[in-house]
Amino acid sequence: DPVAPPQVIRPEPCCVCGSRIRFGKTAIKCCHCQLLLHTKCREQCPSLCTPRPHHHAQPCEGVLADFAPSTPPLVPTLVVQCVTEVETRGLTETGLYRVPGAEQLVREWKRKLLRAGGALPALSSVTDIHVVCGVLKDFLRGLKEPLGEGTASPLTLLPGAATDIPDDAARDTALRHVVSKLPPANRDTLAFLMLHLLRVSHSPDCKMDVLNLSRVFGPTLVGHSSANPTPLAIMEDTPRQSKVLACLLSLPPSFWRGFVETEQENLVPM
Repeated sequence: DPVAPPQVIRPEPCCVCGSRIRFGKTAIKCCHCQLLLHTKCREQCPSLCTPRPHHHAQPCEGVLADFAPSTPPLVPTLVVQCVTEVETRGLTETGLYRVPGAEQLVREWKRKLLRAGGALPALSSVTDIHVVCGVLKDFLRGLKEPLGEGTASPLTLLPGAATDIPDDAARDTALRHVVSKLPPANRDTLAFLMLHLLRVSHSPDCKMDVLNLSRVFGPTLVGHSSANPTPLAIMEDTPRQSKVLACLLSLPPSFWRGFVETEQENLVPM
């Protein structure tokens, strides 16, 4: 029972072909089973709303806590494995996280990792490190809510609360307070990613400074100023999201390490 919803705000996979439905594009969504697909894929859509495997679709994703381990630090294994692989052989690559990987390979490897369960397949067999970067970005983008959102104290409150505070020390204190109030899995994963992005920014070969990384990851990690943003609001949010992430990356590494150094051995991927 398909109906035409408003334009797609956050890129989501088509449940028929598996390709992402781009920002601003019109899609078809079933009002009963919530199946989302390209308008061009309508003819291939199953006529009945019955549970069935979509072999070409990506697995459904939830909030970050759905993927986090039961013991701290609460960082999903997929995130740990991608970051570990990037730091092992990617810190000499120019344009890390800016240069796209082959979209089909990104989808395939993301699907493999999400469906693997316990032992994840080795990313060392992925020749192009930009594909690994793409898997990490796509996973974070596909979550129901960005890392900076949560019931406790979302990073979306930062524009008026912290990022515009002229005094650096007062701004940092406000930032630390908001981060500490995030849901535990969001907080730990954000800390793990901030440490990783700082290492990337310090690599002269990558040519990805804090400003570049903030532009890439801001919209993915920070979230929007309203629960259901319009396309216009999304465009207006983008500079703010980058500014928030740049402020977070200005915090000292010791602050972020405080969240992930507990049980550090748990971060070693299987």
